[in-house]
Amino acid sequence: MSGIIETQQLSFSYRETDGSERLTLNGLDIAIQEGEFVAILGHNGSGKSTLAKHFNAMLLPAGGRVLIGGMDTADEKLVLEIRRLVGMVFQNPDNQLVANVVEEDVAFAPENLGCAPDEIRRRVDDALNAVGMYEYREHAPHRLSGGQKQRVAIAGTLAMKPRCIVFDEPTAMLDPLGREHVVGLIHKLREELGVTIVLITHHMEEAIGADRILVLNAGEVAMEGTPREIFTRIADLREIGLDVPETVLLMDELNARGFGLELGALTVEECANAILAQLQ
Repeated sequence: MSGIIETQQLSFSYRETDGSERLTLNGLDIAIQEGEFVAILGHNGSGKSTLAKHFNAMLLPAGGRVLIGGMDTADEKLVLEIRRLVGMVFQNPDNQLVANVVEEDVAFAPENLGCAPDEIRRRVDDALNAVGMYEYREHAPHRLSGGQKQRVAIAGTLAMKPRCIVFDEPTAMLDPLGREHVVGLIHKLREELGVTIVLITHHMEEAIGADRILVLNAGEVAMEGTPREIFTRIADLREIGLDVPETVLLMDELNARGFGLELGALTVEECANAILAQLQ
């Protein structure tokens, strides 16, 4: 795999109302490979959304560099190409919907990229089919549910043909069913289209299917590893204000009552099988 996102000693500060500087990212060195699924976790204020905005040049480093497919985000001439390569999906889909008809909304980005009408039609149809929203192509976005709106927002990003999509807390405003649909769609995009996925989330369960997890704390990488490596570090996660998936929590509580279960069971099925094996 080749690198698609790389940060080199990335630092960033926000200016407070009193004129002081609040350091949000502190010398981050991160590399994300083509085709990888990376989840980024952290409590509010840890810097994860600020980091996400650096991945398609919405924010520029105060120190260090961000390279996207080898392109430096600080080079103004490369910004359009960088944003073609890395698409963004945010937590509030209403902020990304710009038209009064679903298919017109999805067509907005390829139109602005100068695509030919036939190519736009293909991209819109392909994107809507990929997210399961083709039958709603002539609907008004404001009449859709939150989960449907988010799928349309994802389709709008897909229509740009990005190699990587950064999801910045895409399920934060959705009900449990909407969350399940969107998370399932994220996995589908990775598996069927080979899109590199970066998922920013505070829902631990959403990170279970990732290849790798980065845990941010105070603008630095506090932990890095596979989901099993990260989620078995219950005490370390709690120390920085994070929890673990409910499956791991159940196994830990059962162990406190005398069971001898491995904490690495992340899915419901793995958890059930581990408990059954112990009881037998």
